[in-house]
Formats: sequence, C-alpha cells, structure tokens
Amino acid sequence: MKKAVVIVVMALAPMLGFSQSLFDKYENSENVGSLVINKGLLGIVASMSADDTDKETQEFLELAKSIDNIKVFVSEDTKASADMAATMKKYVKKASLEELMRVKDGDTNVKFYIKTGRNADHVSELLMFVTGIEEKKDGDGSPHFETVLVTMTGDIDLDKIGSLTNKMNLPKQLKNAKRGK
Repeated sequence: MKKAVVIVVMALAPMLGFSQSLFDKYENSENVGSLVINKGLLGIVASMSADDTDKETQEFLELAKSIDNIKVFVSEDTKASADMAATMKKYVKKASLEELMRVKDGDTNVKFYIKTGRNADHVSELLMFVTGIEEKKDGDGSPHFETVLVTMTGDIDLDKIGSLTNKMNLPKQLKNAKRGK
C-alpha cells in the first residue's frame, strides 16, 4: 500500500495545484513537506510530451491539460498530521466536497473526496487524504507514520482517472470512479 501511495503522489506531482485554501498554511511549515505545481508547468510538461503516440501517455496528457494545479503535503510529525486531519475535515465541509471512496489497508486509511464539476463525469476538485503509512521505526522501535494530503483542481474527467489508475497501480476501486447519483 505504501508503494502505491508513493507512486500516486509522484505521478500526480506534475499535475497538482490549486488556489488559496486552508491548506496554504502548510507551505511554510517546518513539519510539513509541500509540493505545489501550477497550470503553467503542467502546460510545459504536456507540450514536451505531445508527440508521444502511446495511447496511455496521450490519455495522461489530456488529464494533465485539464488540471489547474496540484498541491501535495506530507508530514511524519504527529501534531502536524493531527492538524492536517482537522483542517482537511473543515475544508471538506466548507468546500462542500462529497466522499467518493474510502480504502483501509491495515493501519493505512485513504479517503477520496470530490467537488461537483460541469457534469456527472467531471469534478472541479479531487482531494486525497492518506494516514497511517508506516515509513520507518523510531529510535525506540515504535512505528513512525506518515500523513499525505493531495488536492487537484481543474476540469477533471473521472473516466481519465481510470486510465491514470491503471498506469500508476492505484487502488483498483478508482478505476471505476463515478459520482453517485
């Protein structure tokens, strides 16, 4: 599960970013690592790979072009992780996000939320929150857990997320991501 999350974060990194939000406070936190990618860089990446004829690459590029920004926040700090969880819950309520799915694997919990887009197959925001990734053991032998928050905004086609899921070995449930009616 840890490998899947790391792969997801790394693959989504070139696509992630969003406007001012409650999460911006983590960009300058000493206890939270952050990665912010805006539309300009996404456009450069898409144009550099535009000549690739591989079908999966083209689907990935179409998805990348539809994203305005991506933000990734990662922390191993207990207090920062608790604050990230509280802020995420507040944000989900404030932004009227709906839960798309939950995955529990041992101590690892993954939650996906979406914000309504232009139609049933599109969302304007996709938020992923992961807790309990066992990264390493502390000096006293106790497990050290990691928290990851990823948010992506734009005109995101849920059908394209299925292609991304296949390419990145994400949880299979995302392959058929559809908003409930």
